[in-house]
Amino acid sequence: MRGRPQLVGYAWSIGAAAVATLAGIAMQPRFDVVNIAMVYLLAVVIVALRYTRGAAIAAAILSVATFDYLFVPPRGTFSVGDLQYLLTFAIMLAVALIVSRLVESVRRQAATQASLAIEAETERIRSALLASISHDLRTPLAVMAGASSSLAESGDRLDPAERQALAASIFRQVRDLSDQVAKVLQMTRLETGAMRIERDWTSLGEIVESVLARLRERLASHRVIVELPDDLPLVRIDATLVEQALGNLLENCAKHTPPDTVVRIRVQRRAGDVVVTVEDYAGGLSDADFARLFAKFHHGTAEGAGGGVGLGLAICRAIVRLHDGQAWAERIPGGGTAFRFTLPLEPAPAMPQEIG
Repeated sequence: MRGRPQLVGYAWSIGAAAVATLAGIAMQPRFDVVNIAMVYLLAVVIVALRYTRGAAIAAAILSVATFDYLFVPPRGTFSVGDLQYLLTFAIMLAVALIVSRLVESVRRQAATQASLAIEAETERIRSALLASISHDLRTPLAVMAGASSSLAESGDRLDPAERQALAASIFRQVRDLSDQVAKVLQMTRLETGAMRIERDWTSLGEIVESVLARLRERLASHRVIVELPDDLPLVRIDATLVEQALGNLLENCAKHTPPDTVVRIRVQRRAGDVVVTVEDYAGGLSDADFARLFAKFHHGTAEGAGGGVGLGLAICRAIVRLHDGQAWAERIPGGGTAFRFTLPLEPAPAMPQEIG
C-alpha cells in the first residue's frame, strides 16, 4: 500500500513534464526560452508541493531533459551550447530539493502535532473517565456497603419492611452501576466502529411503548405525556439502538428533573425524516451546560444533577449518527429543554401481492 502513493507521484511527475512541454511548444513562437523554463519550473514546484522528494527530483530531471532536448540550442540533442542553461538546470534541481524538503518538514510537523493532539485527547478522556467513575461509583458503593452491612449485622433484629427496603436499595444501586458500566462499554464500541446496525422496518410507536414500560419505575414520579400522530410511517432502523437512544433521553430527564415535572414525548413527521423530541420543564441549565449537553462525561452543574458517567446523551447522539440522523437540544418557552433527534424516512417496501 505504501508503494501506491509513490507510483502516483512519479506518474504526476511524467504528466507535469508532459503538460509543461505542450505549453512550451505553444509558447515557443512568441516567448523566449527563459520563459519556457519558468513553465517547467512551475511544474517541478507543483509536484514537489504534492508528492515525495523522489517524485520532485524525477519531475526536475524529466523537465531538464525535455527542456534541453526540445528548446535549448542545439535542439534535438542533450548537449548545451550556452553555459547559462546549466545554471537554469541547477536551479530547477535545487528548487525541487528545497521545496520537497520544506514540504516534508511541514508534513512531519503536522503529523507530530496530530499525534500529540490524539494523545492529549486520549489522556483527557481517560482522566475524565477515571474521575467520573471514581466519583460516581463512590456513592452507590457506599450505599451498598451500608445496606449490606446492616443486613449482615442486624438482619435478624430488623422487621421485614426494613429488610426489604435495604435489599431494594442494594438492587437499585447495583442496577445503576451495571447501567453505567454498560454505557462505558457501548461508547467504546461506538467510537471504535465496532458496532454495526441491523436495520428493519419498525414502528416508532412500539419503540416509545417499550421504552416507557422499561422505565416505568424511574418515571413514576413524573407526568409523562406522549404525542404520536396517527399517520406515523414505519422507519427502517435498528430498533434496539433507537430504543436505547430514546431511553437515554428519558433517563436523563428522570435523573435531572424534580418529581412531578412534566416530560413530553413528541414524534413529528417532516418531508424526509421524523423528529423525535423529549421535552422537560425543569429549567436550571446554564449556558455552559447547555452548550455541552451531548459531550462525553459531562454531568452538568445545575441543581439536581444526578450521577452517572455522563455518557447517556453522547451515546444517544452516536446512535443517531449511525442512522444518518442528527441530535441536538433547544430551549423552549417556560424554562424547559427539548432534546431532539431525527431519523431518515425511506420509501416503504411494497406489500406482497396475494396469489389468487
